Amino acid sequence: MTNDLLGRHRAVLPDWLALYYEDPLEITHGEGRHVWDAHGNRYLDFFGGILTTMTAHALPEVTKAVSEQAGRIVHSSTLYLNRPMVELAERVAQLSGIPDARVFFTTSGTEANDTALLLATAYRRSNTILAMRNSYHGRSFSSVGITGNSGWSPTSLSPLQTLYVHGGVRTRGPFASLGDDDFIAACVEDLKDLLGHTRPPAALIAEPVQGVGGFTAPPDGLYAAFREVLHERGILWIADEVQTGWGRTGEHFWGWQAHGQNGPPDLMTFAKGIGNGMSIGGVVARSEIMNCLDSNSISTFGGTQLTMAAGLANLNYLLEHDLQGNARRVGGMLIERLRSAAAHVPAVREVRGRGLMIGIEITKPGTDEADPQAAAAVLEAAREGGLLIGKGGGHNTSALRVAPPLSLNVAEAEEGAAILENALRSIQ
Repeated sequence: MTNDLLGRHRAVLPDWLALYYEDPLEITHGEGRHVWDAHGNRYLDFFGGILTTMTAHALPEVTKAVSEQAGRIVHSSTLYLNRPMVELAERVAQLSGIPDARVFFTTSGTEANDTALLLATAYRRSNTILAMRNSYHGRSFSSVGITGNSGWSPTSLSPLQTLYVHGGVRTRGPFASLGDDDFIAACVEDLKDLLGHTRPPAALIAEPVQGVGGFTAPPDGLYAAFREVLHERGILWIADEVQTGWGRTGEHFWGWQAHGQNGPPDLMTFAKGIGNGMSIGGVVARSEIMNCLDSNSISTFGGTQLTMAAGLANLNYLLEHDLQGNARRVGGMLIERLRSAAAHVPAVREVRGRGLMIGIEITKPGTDEADPQAAAAVLEAAREGGLLIGKGGGHNTSALRVAPPLSLNVAEAEEGAAILENALRSIQ
């Protein structure tokens, strides 16, 4: 059955549409932190559809809200008043920390970042964008043009002039040997030097923790220091919270809050987890920025009643059950457990992350050279053991990505860590 589906997939879908595993997996259903494949095998899910199943698979509160809303009306477009959209926008605006916030809903993180770029360039009347090396912001023409990861940037053509800044990767690059304070100072000086050689940019866009790049992050406070430099020059700060938002990092509700000493970002994008699998993305911005467009615009599918109902139910569950706190507690335990396991595996260069957003960088033992074959072997071995994880990396790195639903409990964390430890040992 799966082989037939794989053949049909290859016959009708693009060659560049990536599939995990030598024998690709068809997931048929899920519950809690587990999913099942077409052969009835059960897996503990430590990737959540690329950080999208944020609370749990088939969460009753969300499925009930979707079912009830579908029985009333699924969609009407943004040309009509939409109560669920207004209600979710009110919640997101209040939680964002951005003053006088306005919210625009999209269908994906790619579209959210695309919209943020449109707003920033229109507001600043500049098509120059600062982006981080090793970054990823989506697959649209504009977001590919600011992605600092060659593995996910299929064209050098772009409507934007992009300048790449140091700082998103702490343990590689020219400043890796410095202490945290000196690292930040060196990155700030590099940013100042860069700005002295170009026309004023519209904005800096940055992921507080780089997702596709392998869950890398700068020291806390880097983007606050950048913000001070940017603010003096009127340059906007866009925080890409598509993967870091909604409490996943445990310590903060938003990733930018680790860098919030000089205030919130001017714009913030979000997606993935808020819909728990439903297609929701969005942009939050100060009203003067959001309202700067001088022509009409709508979103046919952004903010549909169906997806907004799911988002409201999912957000309520997240807050009522303190899943941010759970990510901090269980994630802290999980990362220490994985560090302990990795200490005995020479191919593991680093275990990094915070909350339930953990990266394991794989290299050829005794070197800093990436080993994508070994990373792929761990991915396969974990699946054989009943665990699904992700992978990523950039700048000649290979990393495993661990990002379970935020409701993960201690027993499941221990089970997953044991499977992953065996998978890591299998490559020795």
